[in-house]
Amino acid sequence: MLDGVTAQFVVSVHDVAPWSFSRTREWVAELECRDVPATLLLVPGAWRGVPLADDPALVRWLHAAARRGHELAQHGFTHRAVPGGPRRRRLLNRLLARGCAEFCALDAREAADRLARGRAELARAGIHPQGFTPPGWLASPGTMAALRASGLAYTTSHLAVHDLRTGRRYRLPALCHRPGGLGEHAAARLLPWAACRWARRGRSFRIALHPADLARPGLRESALAAIDAALAAGAEPLTYAELVAVRGRGTP
Repeated sequence: MLDGVTAQFVVSVHDVAPWSFSRTREWVAELECRDVPATLLLVPGAWRGVPLADDPALVRWLHAAARRGHELAQHGFTHRAVPGGPRRRRLLNRLLARGCAEFCALDAREAADRLARGRAELARAGIHPQGFTPPGWLASPGTMAALRASGLAYTTSHLAVHDLRTGRRYRLPALCHRPGGLGEHAAARLLPWAACRWARRGRSFRIALHPADLARPGLRESALAAIDAALAAGAEPLTYAELVAVRGRGTP
């Protein structure tokens, strides 16, 4: 905390789908030990298996998690990039999102269709999200136009949370690992340091957890150390929906 400003931080658990169920539960168990609410980013469509709504055990667990204070949000539709689009955006998908940037190059019509199909799948599971995070945090201008017309409350990018109802943009950079990528070990050392430094300075931020982090030596410990450092420095953990509601009421 610096000059009386309390940092806020959001912990998101990405890539929630039937295939990643056990890893999602592992992350959430760690967060609940720390009284930290998670925003669970749900992939609605068939991705490495059946659609989310076709896994009754996962659906029951998600509803129970929501009752315990976690948020359920939409994370794309199939989490796989769609062919076509401008060459520059296709390159971004390959370099930054490893082929998962589904909404990176869509026009508004295509984006609206995938958003609606994803929400319909989640509704089939009795889930009605307030927010949307595009895979890889990459959204085309057409996707942003579709999101503004969607009725959703917010979306996110790598550096910010975007309130779709007011047009406000809240700068909260995301800290995350890149398993198997260049600089993996350096980033693992940096993550707890950055979380501690930002929390002490009253700077709000996000920590993104992925299933693959649990399969790499040291990444789980690094992410949990970052969360512990943020809490020790007095930062306030919120879900995305809580953050947007609080900021909308005028809290810095």
